[in-house]
Amino acid sequence: MKEFLFIFLISFSIFSKAQTYFPPQNNSQWDTISASNFNWCQDKIDSLYVFLDSTNTKSFMLLKGGRIVLEKYFNGHSDTSYWYWASAGKTLTSFITGIAQQEGYLNIYDTSSNYLGSGWTNCLPTDEEKITIWNQLTMTSGLDDLVIDPFCTDDTCLNYLADAGTRWAYHNAPYTLLRPVVENATNQGFNLYAYQKILNPTGMDGLYVYNGYGNIFSSTTRSMARFGLLIQNQGNWNGNQIMTDTSYFNQMISTSQSLNNSYGYLWWLNGKSSYRLPVSQTVFFGKMFQNAPNDLIAALGKNGQIIHVVPSEDMVVVRMGDNPNNSLIPFNYSIELWNYINDFSCISSEINDINLNSKRKLIKVFDFLGREKNKNSKEPLLYLYSDGSVEKKIIVD
Repeated sequence: MKEFLFIFLISFSIFSKAQTYFPPQNNSQWDTISASNFNWCQDKIDSLYVFLDSTNTKSFMLLKGGRIVLEKYFNGHSDTSYWYWASAGKTLTSFITGIAQQEGYLNIYDTSSNYLGSGWTNCLPTDEEKITIWNQLTMTSGLDDLVIDPFCTDDTCLNYLADAGTRWAYHNAPYTLLRPVVENATNQGFNLYAYQKILNPTGMDGLYVYNGYGNIFSSTTRSMARFGLLIQNQGNWNGNQIMTDTSYFNQMISTSQSLNNSYGYLWWLNGKSSYRLPVSQTVFFGKMFQNAPNDLIAALGKNGQIIHVVPSEDMVVVRMGDNPNNSLIPFNYSIELWNYINDFSCISSEINDINLNSKRKLIKVFDFLGREKNKNSKEPLLYLYSDGSVEKKIIVD
């Protein structure tokens, strides 16, 4: 039996992390680093670009250590073009809400009625009083998401279905009402508050605009990447600790409740034991993105608006564009992206000719669907090691 090894390092752990770079706040300068530094093959990167172009992409960026490794625009889009974040903007709203708590304007465990007034729902007063800002952040308001228009924020659209905190459902209306919660708490307009506290300190551009009932944030692709870099660095921008409420930040990017393990405060979380998706009460077992790093956290919006933050890889991935499929969140599309990212490496050699780390230990062997397998199985398998690296092996007689 002869064993061949085709290696791609998902963690890229053979490269030491340099100090994080932050682009200047007030100009377009942004340092780059060549993909060849990570032994990424240009032909494989080109294959990704073909895929992106064929799926209605407007822009794509990949950062390592804050520096641009990949940046590509399609169909007339450019680094100065604005595009909407859709539900990926929920994560920015979550961060803004955390700043408002940090500054003492609100507490996320306050009843939402303190800021929206009594009668903001069509519920009994006792049921309405149970709904807190925390419920709005975690999609556990208990309000009926099966109404004709789940985006509608009128009180007549906000009907009782379950006690707050007892049911998880991806319901846009309670989320959208976080904007007036923050505005009433701070006595400032939402855009002004966002600009003062986040956009200006990080050099981001962008604006929230109401579109019907929706509160939609739009910006350039680079601003989306700046926000991802801020999250990657735990709310710190080049030494300026914008989010000082570390408890809120950690809760924001961790499992927030027991109903959907893969949901924080409006952030999607990989690497958990199970997950739920929009417009469904089904619990799916296993992590959301089987082919992506476990510590990936994601901002996901309709029509494939994506921020993937991977602290272990020192990586931020951003995609903006038109509809690649018909899902509310780009779940399958994210998996397809990681198929390409995982295959960037040029390394290919026989297993007996290479030893990346003699001290590492094999943790798990699984197939491309995430099912554990015997390592002698004659099919393509993924080998996960204790140093975080992953190898793809094919055994042939």
